Amino acid sequence: MMKYLWLSLFFVVLLWSGVNPKDQFTWFLEVAPALIGVVLIVVTYKKFPLTPLLYTLILIHMIILMVGGHYTYAEVPLFDTIKEIFNQTRNNYDKVGHLAQGFVPAILAREILIRKEVVSGSKLWLNYIILSIILAFSAFYELVEWWVALASGEDAEAFLGTQGYVWDTQSDMGWALMGGILALVLLSRLHDRQLSRV
Repeated sequence: MMKYLWLSLFFVVLLWSGVNPKDQFTWFLEVAPALIGVVLIVVTYKKFPLTPLLYTLILIHMIILMVGGHYTYAEVPLFDTIKEIFNQTRNNYDKVGHLAQGFVPAILAREILIRKEVVSGSKLWLNYIILSIILAFSAFYELVEWWVALASGEDAEAFLGTQGYVWDTQSDMGWALMGGILALVLLSRLHDRQLSRV
């Protein structure tokens, strides 16, 4: 039952995001990871079912991607309003995306490392490896953004979402690291309880 609700929510938001997006090319670039993710989830659902917590987090991350794809990360209306209220210089929705880029993969990496018994012993080493994976993934994503910018020229500005911020790349990786740390601090116990039932 839950898998049908999960898939329904995914496809409703995907359909909404694909109807008259701000920029079709940007929409595709932003939504592509969610499309790849849903295929992987469907393919691995029976062989390697994930915890309910992880399925929920993955769906939330996919929704963040699809909202960013629909409006572009620099023009999400709620964050334009926040920008005006707090007199900010930029729309910071992309920072939500990068926080999620650390938060959700931290639990994914944790689940795989624990279930496959890759790391034994100290939780300190487990957390260190998880955060290293988060930083590597974030750095790789920044490289992908750079490659897309080189390949597509000006069309990539909406995808990059730098909004003139010279430290955007470093800031994005910092937000991903913060997301990974928060996930480990806030969700490890709940995740352990769910892992014990898998």
